[in-house]
Amino acid sequence: MTFAKTSEAVEAKGVDVFGFVARFAPTIFLLVLMAMFAIIEPRFLSSINLFNVMRQVSITGLLAIGMTFVILTAGIDLSIGSLVALAGLVAAAVAKGGLQDRFTVGEGGVGYGWGLAALAAILVGVVCGYLQGLAITRLKVPPFVVTLGGMSAFRGAALLSAAGGPISGFEPSFTWWGQGKIGSVPIPVIIFLSAALLAHIVLRYTRYGRQVYAVGGNPEAARLSGLNVNRVIASVYVIMGFFAGLGSFVLAARLNSAEAVAGTGYELTVIASVVIGGTSLFGGSGTIFGTVIGSILIGVLLNGLVLMNVSSYIQQIVIGVIIVLAVAFDTFAKSRRRRI
Repeated sequence: MTFAKTSEAVEAKGVDVFGFVARFAPTIFLLVLMAMFAIIEPRFLSSINLFNVMRQVSITGLLAIGMTFVILTAGIDLSIGSLVALAGLVAAAVAKGGLQDRFTVGEGGVGYGWGLAALAAILVGVVCGYLQGLAITRLKVPPFVVTLGGMSAFRGAALLSAAGGPISGFEPSFTWWGQGKIGSVPIPVIIFLSAALLAHIVLRYTRYGRQVYAVGGNPEAARLSGLNVNRVIASVYVIMGFFAGLGSFVLAARLNSAEAVAGTGYELTVIASVVIGGTSLFGGSGTIFGTVIGSILIGVLLNGLVLMNVSSYIQQIVIGVIIVLAVAFDTFAKSRRRRI
């Protein structure tokens, strides 16, 4: 009996093997990947390395949570890396009390505290996200074009704001948010998982979450049912900006430095995490849990390749191929569900 006939026979009995695999593919792939790296490189499963993976994942993971909201509406945001750089520099300037000590390595400047610094970073992210949302909904410019312009504009603003130089040397209360621990768990990991839990609750159990799925699934039907589609679309870019601001603060705290080149290339990693986690680029389908798994999967993959001394150039090729395969798998799964 051929595989096709076997699959049809199983489905006839009410068990959709392909559907099961498609639903849990990211988790299965993650477990297989971890087992493979553990066999090849025993250091992979050490607690130090695993916590290091989670610490690295936490920054892009926060951005991926925001990107999930955007992609659920069939949108895209290419500006997040540049926005992380800009918001991080603003947070650093606030923490240092200005730019006069921006080249100082070590504590310096009066400073306004980590609280105002974090608030400033989030405010910059929210404002920039709101402006992009307005451009998309009011000017009717495609998200790809708007955020591509934002990627260039925000990077230029970051370079201009600090004259191209870094801002470094923060107080311990600031760096604790990126380098501190509660027990053995790094603070960035706690922030990431807490944010993921909150976003999961919003998407699954609130009216707003249902509106996001509805707009992504069929915007015209959502409009006819009385939803303000433009408001929902604009709001997801504000949410993306919020997470970009939060992520920039944690990144600056972790590195004890903020610079205009921060976040370069984050767009690829973040979008890959969301898509690999099962969120459809066509909108209307995806979960925060999947995004968390996708983020960890990317982190595990990169970490394992580093332990195996694989070139960073090859790592980028691998991620690119995985994105294409993930989208192809999603397209195939959708067409198959329609046939069934």
